[in-house]
Amino acid sequence: MADLHYDHPRLAKLYDLDSGWSEDRDFYLNLAGDAPQRILDLGCGTGLICNQYAKNGHQVTGLDPSAGMLDIARKSQFGKQIKWVEGFSQDFNLNQKFDLIIMTGHAFQVLLTDEDVLNLFKMVKAHLRPNGIFTFETRNPQIDWVSRWNHSYELDLEGEIIKVTRRVLSHQDELMVFEHEYIFEDETLVSKSHLRFMPKQKIAKLYSQANLALKTFVGDWTGGAFDPTTSKEMIFKLTML
Repeated sequence: MADLHYDHPRLAKLYDLDSGWSEDRDFYLNLAGDAPQRILDLGCGTGLICNQYAKNGHQVTGLDPSAGMLDIARKSQFGKQIKWVEGFSQDFNLNQKFDLIIMTGHAFQVLLTDEDVLNLFKMVKAHLRPNGIFTFETRNPQIDWVSRWNHSYELDLEGEIIKVTRRVLSHQDELMVFEHEYIFEDETLVSKSHLRFMPKQKIAKLYSQANLALKTFVGDWTGGAFDPTTSKEMIFKLTML
């Protein structure tokens, strides 16, 4: 089941306000190039990047476990040109092969067990065309994320100001538990979430077991080298062995 802030209709509408277009989206958009590609977006959310791919002439499929997000995605500008699938990235069968598979927005981190991560890589392997690419990112676990995580801010939804507070509830080993509190004019909603911060070595072991190989590994959205002490991102580009 998706977290409340993904699945609740009222909170799903806030997603693009809170997580809109940014340099990471440009990075993923540029992976496709100009020639038409078959693209699969795992954890597509409201379809923000799917729409841009479709606008550029690519054949796009978006998969997400949240019915609320997909309801918004289907109504988007190019929503009718995109195939939308409700499902989980670690367990799906689309009977199709793709040139490019992406997993953006740190969606990789919602996979909390080694079994889920391995199953994701197996699903990717089964859906990649020869020479196809799978790209995803996850946060560098060596950064002090707890000190950066707690904060409050406001979102403006069609004139209504929603106050949002994010709080860490616990952080033990690789697992962080936190909540978002959303204060609307007429109600307050709280969504609890779990994220896993996996080290590079564990990730490499699991994608190798799925017969995927590392093509490139960088530490920022400009393609800069990964620095384990300062890089916030770990950005993987995988291909089949």
